[in-house]
Amino acid sequence: MRVLFLVQKEQRAILDRLYDGVVANCDCDLRWLSSDEQRNLRRYFKREVDVTRYDRIVFFLRFKQEIRQVAFIRTLPNLVILEHDAYQNYIPCKYTGAFSAHYRKLPWARVISSGFTVSERLRQEGFDAVFVPKGYDERLLTDRGQPRDIELAFVGSTASVAYSGRKALLEELGQVENLVVTRTKSGEDYCNTLNRIRFFVSADVGMGEYMIKNFEAMACGCVLLAFDQGEAENRVLGLQDMHNVVLYDSIPTLRQKLGILRADPALAERIAAKGRELAVSGFSFSQVGRSIVDHMRPPLRPRPALTAWERLRLKLGF
Repeated sequence: MRVLFLVQKEQRAILDRLYDGVVANCDCDLRWLSSDEQRNLRRYFKREVDVTRYDRIVFFLRFKQEIRQVAFIRTLPNLVILEHDAYQNYIPCKYTGAFSAHYRKLPWARVISSGFTVSERLRQEGFDAVFVPKGYDERLLTDRGQPRDIELAFVGSTASVAYSGRKALLEELGQVENLVVTRTKSGEDYCNTLNRIRFFVSADVGMGEYMIKNFEAMACGCVLLAFDQGEAENRVLGLQDMHNVVLYDSIPTLRQKLGILRADPALAERIAAKGRELAVSGFSFSQVGRSIVDHMRPPLRPRPALTAWERLRLKLGF
């Protein structure tokens, strides 16, 4: 299977190992598109791409650029969209409903979503949606076995509107617990910080799926205190409360379970060890990359022939 894999050149998250995982499992032409190239996909394809060479064309690009260019994207054959932000389709934010509206214009495209419940909801709307979870970079992030001098912490952003629930929960928790909320550079600084944290507070409030930080914290040996995303999501990921993760749905529940762990350090160590085992065994980027390829292999839905207007637009280059 010959794959054209288009990804973002400028982004904060380091996803190189994820891309390596895809490349290792298919005949892959990986290309890093600049912001300017993403803004004008028609021009990029005209200059740089022969679409007949590929069995799959995979987008992992900025959603706001995709939705502005749907007239051109509709002309592309064998389209697969890898999407880590489709949960925003179902939460109050600027993209509420926007993913459904976009995919409705591309009903033959396969959507690989990082949320199980999100993919289920997309399928119920009639889309060809499949689930592959987020994961973590196994080369950058490991448990180094060092002393953990930060008891309770969150590392990451709270600025986006999509993170408003996260921000509110962390602020509320910070009023009753000695919670450290910080940010770091990606890579070495981030790994060092995670390895200092005993209890990592994941506050993915109302998102319906687990963000990448959950897998990163588990892989680095933190006890993960995760806002509960529901039975279905937990089951498919293998998350078991008080076994390999600590699930909560409110501040009182979080504090009650935190009290149990503080009183029983051996239990906390066992949960951290089981969480690390789960992350290492199932959520490394090499494994996630292989799963992405496996999910793009099955036949896609047939794409209808281009309309006369679409053929004319394509010929004229607009």
